[in-house]
Amino acid sequence: MSRQMKQNLTIAISKGRILKEALPLLSKIGIEPVEDLNTSRKLILQTNRAPIQVVVIRATDVPTYVEYGAADLGITGKDVLMEHGSDQLYEPLDLKIAPCRLMLAQIKGATQYLPQRRLRIATKYVNITQQYFNQRGEQVELIKLYGSMELAPLVGLADRIVDLVDTGNTLKANGLEPTELILPVTSRLVVNKASMKMKQAAILQLVTDLKEVL
Repeated sequence: MSRQMKQNLTIAISKGRILKEALPLLSKIGIEPVEDLNTSRKLILQTNRAPIQVVVIRATDVPTYVEYGAADLGITGKDVLMEHGSDQLYEPLDLKIAPCRLMLAQIKGATQYLPQRRLRIATKYVNITQQYFNQRGEQVELIKLYGSMELAPLVGLADRIVDLVDTGNTLKANGLEPTELILPVTSRLVVNKASMKMKQAAILQLVTDLKEVL
């Protein structure tokens, strides 16, 4: 980094793939956890830059932690941010890591329309999905699920699903196929508005350094 940070900063990062891809990016700007994440069970991780710590949490919780000031910054997917829907966060940077797609999918070869009733969509992204179909002028019935989305069409719970797709192998293995792209997704850096005012120099330095290595 071009200069030392003297203000405490807490960065909330999504578990899993985003964390795995975010850590090398942070390492490039001189921020590394002092413990091995493969063996540590801690959720609050100190770094080699003592004023900076990392908290590792569920993706859907990152915007909440940042919005309410429990973390100054966060790294999570654009899908999570849109579903959260807060206007209390700054989003200064697309980190371009953990790319995937939010897709509408169905059983392979299924008919596109079921005129006898509303289309039934299973998803955990109810806000994004509702907005998508509202923009198309279509009324659908939404069923909120938290996992195993591919099962819903197979057992007749829903006609379609909206879910994240990376390789598409899980859909294919369950006899489903993606039909429409709803949203291309990458991970974004978000900032708490109060932190931006109180710790502006440190945060802007971190953002600048990240921009330089992207």
